[in-house]
Amino acid sequence: MAKVFEKVKLLFKIKELRNKILFVLGILVVFRIAANIPVPGIDIEKLKSFFEGNQLFGLINIFTGGAMSNLSIVMLGLGPYITATIILQLLTMIFPKLKEMYHESGPEGRQKFNQLGRMLTVPLAVLQAYGMITLLRSQQVIPSISPFSLLTAIVVITGGAVFLMWLGELISEKGIGNGVSLLIFAGIVAGFPVSIRQTLVTFNPAQIPSYLAFLVVALIVVAGVVIITEGQRNVPIAYAKRIRGRRVYGGVSTHLPLRVNQAGVIPIIFALSIMLFPGMVANFLSQAGNPFIAKLAQGFGNLFQNQLFYAVLYFILVVLFTYFYTAVTFDPNAIADNIQKQGGFVPGIRPGPNTAAFFHKILNRITLVGALFLGLIAIMPLIVRGATGIATMTIGGTAILIVVSVVLETMKQVESQLVMRDYEGF
Repeated sequence: MAKVFEKVKLLFKIKELRNKILFVLGILVVFRIAANIPVPGIDIEKLKSFFEGNQLFGLINIFTGGAMSNLSIVMLGLGPYITATIILQLLTMIFPKLKEMYHESGPEGRQKFNQLGRMLTVPLAVLQAYGMITLLRSQQVIPSISPFSLLTAIVVITGGAVFLMWLGELISEKGIGNGVSLLIFAGIVAGFPVSIRQTLVTFNPAQIPSYLAFLVVALIVVAGVVIITEGQRNVPIAYAKRIRGRRVYGGVSTHLPLRVNQAGVIPIIFALSIMLFPGMVANFLSQAGNPFIAKLAQGFGNLFQNQLFYAVLYFILVVLFTYFYTAVTFDPNAIADNIQKQGGFVPGIRPGPNTAAFFHKILNRITLVGALFLGLIAIMPLIVRGATGIATMTIGGTAILIVVSVVLETMKQVESQLVMRDYEGF
């Protein structure tokens, strides 16, 4: 603990780092102010009841720090930008030029790739803004508005999404954590005081054992998140000695880290997107003039409100997407080929295809642990709510996963800033 305080003192003693930290905190304050500026003409009470009764939108609202439930100008959060990035990463599997731009073209290629992501964010934000407004109008949360007012609202909400994307990039440029992650982190943390206040208001002494059980489970979840987030399998890599002229190269041993949670929280976002789409379609069709289609859509929407069906489907999708995204981001064949070109090998394994098969085997095993963990984290709020009966404070496993991951990553980047300045003890 003393070392932690010592690091904090050093951070604020160094003028450059102090200015960076204050700048990031200022950006987070701007984000929270924007999250509380609502779009006019909204029935707040109907809006709150809508988000309380819809599990998917309630979970997405957590990521925006309540901006969606307030129908603020930044109600979409960073969803369009994240979706655009995911789509482009998936397209690298189809288009070789895009893959070369992302993996092999160096900083310039990565900059062009990021620019494509920014450009794709705008049309995605327009579509999501229109879809959200249409959905809320069908639920009578938003009154009927003129085409001009609809266009104005879409432009404002799209501008809010682009504004948040810009704020995230400003934070990333300072080298104090990832901007997108820190904005999501700020949104999640902003909801904690509200949950605590609601718990205190509805406190019942008869539920003290449930509250104690909640705290125990919360500690276990945090510990599990830290272990899985930091967990990795180190595969030993040896490099043969090579003689070029009078110099000897290689002859060293290192390791290749394979992380247990290689995909991060992306599979959960994927699963949310997939589960959100059928519910939105069902809400649209429930207002159809054809009685059969309306009844079918209503039954389909009620199915997604079933706790058991929702939890099982959510868990399965998260597990499947974990394997899918890991396969997209980690190519055992490319890794094995690069190691072979550099004169390296895994002790006891032949270079080339055998090494790739070895990596694939290990990756499948550790990904299974990571996939099951992410699936359990995703449905943790439903489990805790059912076990303890506490509705005001549920363990948002996904939120905890993001919070802990962001804190660990930010601590590493801050420590690297100190190491760059050659301070003793780092």
